[in-house]
Amino acid sequence: MSRLLVIGCGGVAQVAIQKCAQNDKIFTELCIASRTVSKCEELKKKIESSGKSSTRITTAKVDADNYGELKELIDSYKPDAVLNVALPYQDLTIMDACLECGVDYIDTANYEPEDTDDPKWRSIYEKRCKDLGFSAYFDYSWQWAYKEKFEKKGITGLLGTGFDPGVTSVFCAYAKKHYFDEIKTIDILDCNGGDHGYPFATNFNPEINLREVSAPGSYMENGKWIEVPAMSIKREYDFDGVGMKDMYLLHHEEIEALGKNMPEVKRIRFFMTFGQSYLTHMKCLENVGMLSTAPVIHNGVEIVPIQFLKTLLPDPASLGPRTVGKTNIGCIFTGIKDGKERSIYIYNICDHQECYKELGSQAISYTTGVPAMIGTALVINKKWSKPGVFTTDEFDPDPYMDMLNEYGLPWVVKENPVLIP
Repeated sequence: MSRLLVIGCGGVAQVAIQKCAQNDKIFTELCIASRTVSKCEELKKKIESSGKSSTRITTAKVDADNYGELKELIDSYKPDAVLNVALPYQDLTIMDACLECGVDYIDTANYEPEDTDDPKWRSIYEKRCKDLGFSAYFDYSWQWAYKEKFEKKGITGLLGTGFDPGVTSVFCAYAKKHYFDEIKTIDILDCNGGDHGYPFATNFNPEINLREVSAPGSYMENGKWIEVPAMSIKREYDFDGVGMKDMYLLHHEEIEALGKNMPEVKRIRFFMTFGQSYLTHMKCLENVGMLSTAPVIHNGVEIVPIQFLKTLLPDPASLGPRTVGKTNIGCIFTGIKDGKERSIYIYNICDHQECYKELGSQAISYTTGVPAMIGTALVINKKWSKPGVFTTDEFDPDPYMDMLNEYGLPWVVKENPVLIP
């Protein structure tokens, strides 16, 4: 018997919740909480009408920015764990409420501030940029600061159990455990070969997505950050199931965690594929200020440009029926095994239309929502349970890898792949 509180009801959350309902032996009771409670009710009806799950589902209204509301909801529902699939802006508030209530915490993406001009945050951010050498707005330091508090409270905080970060980090732990005595390099490749038919749309929250890809790229080499201008490092790769694609080096959060937890790795990079149309639209929006997070006055009303843009773009949750094609996400490793050089590629291929047939979702939400359920299940059933705050590479990867195969994200290990120069 276990009870889970899920905060959020967007595209990723809807996948995670439906997958929790499929895993009804672990998730016997579930509460879906969001600002828009009508979305929670619709999803509840969808799951219950299928007749395929015995999970008892309730709903609640909550503002994830409001610590008092969160604490009151957690106190009243008394969950065994809280799965945060709201916005990264809200991570710390939800962690605070879990800490106060003594409840395990799980999320899919690390904290970043909504207001990047906040003077208090800015001073800490600028010091980090100077000390560490990367300027992305998102990093783990804010959540790692909870480690000792979670230890003293005796609760687990599992950070970043999406696909990347999340599954990609588990792939790294799995490669280290089963395939290498020493890993020398890790290249994380995220390829979306899907086509939704719109001139421009983002596959997950536009505000988060556009911030991420417009930031300077960075990678870790010999334990130090190297930062480069946005989209300045381009490679081509022939992805199984998708074909030849252009990909660009980005900063990504799992690099930071892997660099800390696997310091022996000499170089860690992250690449993501983009089409030229996407890049042209994004550059134009950036040039005219539409990606800015700084408020502006429009006809006497204060608006944030990137939030206004979000209202104009298609909702990522609506892309499912339109999107065709496949994703291919994984990690290429080089290193040493039994004194010999070795290279492998661990990856998953996911079909957009198959995801839509199963859950009414496109593959980007699916590949994030399924691992969110898996990480939560492992925390709840105590296979991944220890006091403190951790990323997915810090636990035994085997049960996670088994559940990927069981719940729709089967993986492949390919020996001697083409390496990235």
